[in-house]
Amino acid sequence: MLVIPTKSPVQFEREQYRRHSAVPELWAVLDRVTDPEIPVLSLWDLGVLKDIKRLGEQVTVIITPTYSGCPAMDVMSEDIHHALVSFGIKKVSVVVELSPAWTTDWMTARGRDHLRSFGIAAPEDVVATESNIVDEDTRALCPHCGSDDTSLISEFGSTSCKALFKCHRCLEPFDLFKHI
Repeated sequence: MLVIPTKSPVQFEREQYRRHSAVPELWAVLDRVTDPEIPVLSLWDLGVLKDIKRLGEQVTVIITPTYSGCPAMDVMSEDIHHALVSFGIKKVSVVVELSPAWTTDWMTARGRDHLRSFGIAAPEDVVATESNIVDEDTRALCPHCGSDDTSLISEFGSTSCKALFKCHRCLEPFDLFKHI
């Protein structure tokens, strides 16, 4: 029987790590914490939430920014702290790890679907490019109408991890989450 993988090995390993965690209730609590810029996307689905460790009363949450210098990290840390304290955890620390660097491989399939529904093209929505570099020849599927008749407006969109495109069919601008 031929088995066709439906997710990347990195994503599969990440899900298995979470599935075998000793603190599933804390993962469930943090599933309600969303990216402050993309409120339909949980930190887990974005790939920012890496790990949760509990040692007695102390809970430590490890997160990695989508790029170093991401201005949303303080808000994410506060939201994580607030969610866990509201759940009854008294001692919470949030650790920001820069290494290994965040990668779009850590995003979940559900996260990619949520991006599109929010009007942001997912990293794999790039069409006909030979590299991961977004340049003037790059086209991306429009998250509004699905057309590939698009063009790059700017290498940087609303944040450094996105590029700004326009669609020539529906005339809507949209961000593309860059493949990293």
